[in-house]
Amino acid sequence: MSFTGKYQLETQENFEAFMKAVGLPDDLIQKGKDIKSISEIEENGDNFKVTVTTGSKVLVNTFKIGQEAEIETITGEKVKAVVKRDGNKLTVCLKGMESVTELLDKNTIVNTITLGSIVYKRTSKRM
Repeated sequence: MSFTGKYQLETQENFEAFMKAVGLPDDLIQKGKDIKSISEIEENGDNFKVTVTTGSKVLVNTFKIGQEAEIETITGEKVKAVVKRDGNKLTVCLKGMESVTELLDKNTIVNTITLGSIVYKRTSKRM
């Protein structure tokens, strides 16, 4: 299955606790918690472009599976990381966080980010 498509956030778990843990200020956490972000994924072989739009903030990351790339985190920091693929799962470790993005079926993507004991889970549906 291809990740290519546009997905809208449906549900999220542990948003506030996770955002506090990564250092986002409370006012941004309150503003962001009810915004239904849009993720657009373009997959071309092992090359990916992921664009996440949350309100007026747009985060764009491009990477090739298995090769080091500069990835921008949700806090705006850029870090070097390697994205790995295992079937319908993309996994990347960024600054002590593990992010797993899984294509459950052709219309559902689940992104789980683990930081210490905090697990932040986002479920998005194809638009």
